[in-house]
Amino acid sequence: MAVRPGIGCTSSNVLARGGSRCLAAASHAPSSSPVFLLHVNGGGGSSRQAHLLSRKATGNAAGLLSERTRRREPRAVVVAAAAANVTPASPRGVSASDVLWPSAGAFLAMAVLGRMDQMMAFKGVSLTIAPLGAVCAVLFTAPDSPPAKKYNMFVAQIGCAAIGVLALSLFGPGWLARGAALSASIAFMTITGSSHPPAASLPLLFIDGPKFHHLQLWYALFPGAAGCAILCLIQEVVVYLKKNCKF
Repeated sequence: MAVRPGIGCTSSNVLARGGSRCLAAASHAPSSSPVFLLHVNGGGGSSRQAHLLSRKATGNAAGLLSERTRRREPRAVVVAAAAANVTPASPRGVSASDVLWPSAGAFLAMAVLGRMDQMMAFKGVSLTIAPLGAVCAVLFTAPDSPPAKKYNMFVAQIGCAAIGVLALSLFGPGWLARGAALSASIAFMTITGSSHPPAASLPLLFIDGPKFHHLQLWYALFPGAAGCAILCLIQEVVVYLKKNCKF
């Protein structure tokens, strides 16, 4: 590799006078090309010193290059590396009993309600309604969640069902009654602190279900609240089995 002569020096002077010292113009050289400080003492030591200084300057230039590369690293690479450390939740902790008992509880609940429907068929009412299916999912899969609390469930079921009866009597069947009943039900659950999403469908079921109209205010207790009482009994059995019969 060629060596640059120092300030005020020439190549012929360096070759002719081995005892002279030549300072490289490092401050005036461009940053992209490495510049060396050559100390020429003459004899055999001059080549060794020039080799050591060359290696040192080459290392400094490589360090600057790698630092610039790190600074120019795209943000997308950093984001991708961070996202690689985030792994989705794994269902490995779910045992067979955690799946079997809630499923068996839901089957038993629908069987009991269906049998009661057959017994009360002459009255033209039914306990097997869609909102109770959502209640089963809440009670059996998340028994410790806020919607599964008894206060939230019964207050919301009774209050929202009564709101459906009131909305139908005020506005008659139609979109206005459905909209008013649903908005009032959400406001009721917010004010009373009884968050129970399945109850919000009870007013719509009453407004669009002529077979429930003859119940009037009894609809607040049947089939919603009455069905929830039966489901709570089955929930106790399911929770007991999940805690004591694991496999």
